Amino acid sequence: MKYKGIIFDLDGTLLDTLEDLADSVNAILAELNLPLHSLADYRYHVGKGMRSLITNVLPAEARSDKLIDECIDRMFAEYGKRWDAKTHPYDGVPELLETLTAHNIPMSIVSNKEHHFTLRVTEKFLGRWKFRAVFGEREGVARKPDPVSLLEAAKIMGLGCEDIICLGDSGSDMTAAVNAGMHPVGALWGFRDAQELIAGGAKILVKYPVEVAGLF
Repeated sequence: MKYKGIIFDLDGTLLDTLEDLADSVNAILAELNLPLHSLADYRYHVGKGMRSLITNVLPAEARSDKLIDECIDRMFAEYGKRWDAKTHPYDGVPELLETLTAHNIPMSIVSNKEHHFTLRVTEKFLGRWKFRAVFGEREGVARKPDPVSLLEAAKIMGLGCEDIICLGDSGSDMTAAVNAGMHPVGALWGFRDAQELIAGGAKILVKYPVEVAGLF
């Protein structure tokens, strides 16, 4: 067995959360009479934390700190209404988690999604599997590509960084893995493309979740 544990990204890796996120943000933009964005646009806006998402969707001339803060507050309320409306695990993810569990592979989740929502969606959609650590974006803790949360998860898992695969769908995920001394694996079924994953440092690209089990 080459690797002994795995740390997953959440949005775009384990769960397809894009429509619920897009619908929430567009509802806020509509209330403010600002231009809406397509689902395709949101594939590149999400993944770097709430402030980055809100900043990127606002017109350049409207990106005041006051409006960004207001929209973030609205987003917590709006997403709170629909976070589970269209979200679902990607095809093959339940089977992958079952296989890893059967082989006693320690698993964790590290996401740039707000921590409270990370816990909620993990419990609802992935609660039947055991994750040693589940971290979202937390106040006072740098988000990916900073490796701090990956290193914290590795400590909880009781594994050396060189023994852990990091599976994610963005360049930020891959760079975080590299920064942590872990093995970066890019998920091609997620929100970003192969070019971004490779640029971020991906060593392996996988088209389907089942391929991940073959790395252990």
